[in-house]
Amino acid sequence: MIIKKFQGKNEEEAIEAAKKELGPSIVIMNVKPLKKKGFHKLFSKSKTEVTVALEEESEKSKPSPSYTGFEALVSDQMSRSPLREEQKLEPVKTMEQNGKAIEEKLNNLQLFLEQQLQKTEEEKEKEKDSEKEDEKENNQQIIFLKLLYNTMIENEIHEVNANQLIDEVEKLLKPNMTIDHILANIYQKMILKFEKPQTITPSEKGPKLIYFVGPTGVGKTTTIAKIASKYRVEEKKKIALLTADTYRIAAAEQLRTYASILEVPFRIIYTVEEMEDAYQDFKDYDYIFVDTAGHSHHNMSQKETMEQFIHSLDMHVEKEVYLVLSATTKYRDLIDIADIYSKITEYKLIFTKLDETTTFGNLLNIKLHTKAPMSYVTCGQNVPEDILIFNPQNTVKQLLGGKRF
Repeated sequence: MIIKKFQGKNEEEAIEAAKKELGPSIVIMNVKPLKKKGFHKLFSKSKTEVTVALEEESEKSKPSPSYTGFEALVSDQMSRSPLREEQKLEPVKTMEQNGKAIEEKLNNLQLFLEQQLQKTEEEKEKEKDSEKEDEKENNQQIIFLKLLYNTMIENEIHEVNANQLIDEVEKLLKPNMTIDHILANIYQKMILKFEKPQTITPSEKGPKLIYFVGPTGVGKTTTIAKIASKYRVEEKKKIALLTADTYRIAAAEQLRTYASILEVPFRIIYTVEEMEDAYQDFKDYDYIFVDTAGHSHHNMSQKETMEQFIHSLDMHVEKEVYLVLSATTKYRDLIDIADIYSKITEYKLIFTKLDETTTFGNLLNIKLHTKAPMSYVTCGQNVPEDILIFNPQNTVKQLLGGKRF
């Protein structure tokens, strides 16, 4: 082992001198600045001393020295000294412990990262599944609403009314709303639009005049007979039958026949004055049913005559007017008829011939157009069986694809 000191202006210069002499394999053992003493220290520059060591080639190949005697004893004692063992083993032990600790921390960190990554992936999958489920539910809702819309159109609900109903339901849609919930919503909304039916009510004083108006061929006379039969036979009311339809003899004779069967008075009315006389003659009765001429709704002179009949006793008597319409009439014609009679008087709606059609959409169409109350529907020619108070629940079921009532 060669141990030698080198000096220079600075550490780098001293080390460079050592390498130049001993080679690059030197080991730097100590570095210290040199301070001059005495008077000369004021004028001389400071230097740096470097102590280096170099293992000779012969020593590298030599085995470890074998000590004998006192040297061996000292060496053995030094090697067995607790301090020596502590100084020699502790750093190794600490490094091993630190290495294991670091390795353990790295393993834990790796595990944590893997768990977090797995958790993130699971959450992403759940979100994707949830999104897919929501998208699926939304698609199912849209498909079902289209199905409802098509069903309403097939039942001849006007597209404006069908779209309005679908729009109202769409505003209430939620991601988790079931098909049954959607169906219940639209079912309830349609029932509310029909409102509660209004039928004939008694007068507070004297008889109540009940006028039946409408176009030709809708079954007004038969409808009057059905209602009169119920009040006469089932409720034991005193009723009288009048007709102002002087254009069709067959209609007048038909109503006369019904009056004879029911054993109630019957009279044909030609003028407003005769209407007033009939009221006086039957002022002790409960109801006076009046059949009007079934003329074209485009005939203005007949319209004016009817208007006079209907309003001739407004100052003396309570009245109700029922517009009788056929469920088989085209939507556009129904709108025209309803608008003409709306200019004459307020009315309630009766729909006939439900047994002659498979679509009931016009019931809702005209109800929404006129805002008039629904009252009765007829579904056959039998008197008095084939007449019912309008049932919104049954009608809505039919409009949404249910069975006929």
